[in-house]
Amino acid sequence: MPMLGADTLHSRRAILGRVIALAVLAPAAGLPLPGNTAELVEIESFDAKGKSLGRNRVTKVVRSEAEWRRVLPSEAFEITRHAETETAFTGAYWNLHKDGIFRCVCCATALFDSRTKFDSGTGWPSFTRPISRSNVVEKSDGSFGMQRTQVSCKRCDAHLGHVFDDGPPPTGQRYCMNSVALTFISRGT
Repeated sequence: MPMLGADTLHSRRAILGRVIALAVLAPAAGLPLPGNTAELVEIESFDAKGKSLGRNRVTKVVRSEAEWRRVLPSEAFEITRHAETETAFTGAYWNLHKDGIFRCVCCATALFDSRTKFDSGTGWPSFTRPISRSNVVEKSDGSFGMQRTQVSCKRCDAHLGHVFDDGPPPTGQRYCMNSVALTFISRGT
């Protein structure tokens, strides 16, 4: 076996250090590891003004239970990762009347525009529609002996709330969301 010089050992250690750092940091950031075939999802991106930047394929954000617990406050973790529900009239956004965009607390995907928000009287922020149907997933939810439609973020599978067919025109729908699952960003100028 040939002897390795100090420069070669240093280079190998540097490379090994980078590989280890990538293996630790990439999943924590929701990024795929090189060589892995990460799942891609198509979402519609929006700028700070709420203007569509078009649809694009992005890496699905996947983290372990422990990673989500580390990056989210406990209530956000329980609601977005375990489909819990915040208490009515306690969330930060149920009575918010500012102009802006509501993004996913887990991955920052644009989900709702304040221009579609209305006062439903339920104590949760309610919207007539998502900012783009490409950014949410709806599926049947039969928990607690009720038949409802659960709404989740398409990019990271965060539980957001439920949609009901008792909203105002023009859609007749009420997207009843948990404040803690959202981050509000004032509309850019």
